[in-house]
Amino acid sequence: MAEGLMKHFYGQRAYVQSAGVKNDMEIDGFSVAVCRELGIELSRHRSRSFDEMQKWGDDLGQFDLIVALSARSQHQALELTRAYDVAVEYWPILDPTPIGTTREEKLAAYRQARDQIRDRMIARFGPQTAG
Repeated sequence: MAEGLMKHFYGQRAYVQSAGVKNDMEIDGFSVAVCRELGIELSRHRSRSFDEMQKWGDDLGQFDLIVALSARSQHQALELTRAYDVAVEYWPILDPTPIGTTREEKLAAYRQARDQIRDRMIARFGPQTAG
């Protein structure tokens, strides 16, 4: 969700690459649904892991900022960038995956996570400039 939101809100203002601790390959359908509510299309998005980024030649030292949305990803980002001048920020965002049993409860949790990410982006990077 974070990559889609960033690209939608800020366009080409920054290079954005989403990565995580593990690679789930498929983007979560609830993430697709709640981002589509804002006009953001995620259905073709593919998640990547930090390990996969390195295998494909992405140099984490080329980034100015890494935003971690979980404590585990923060730890891994700090480990992988300890020899680089890269800022790592931790934004503790709700993990919506275990919340709710009905479709509406799950969508509500994903909307909450989406909105937390959006609010942190606006606080950090300023008002939306694209989309």
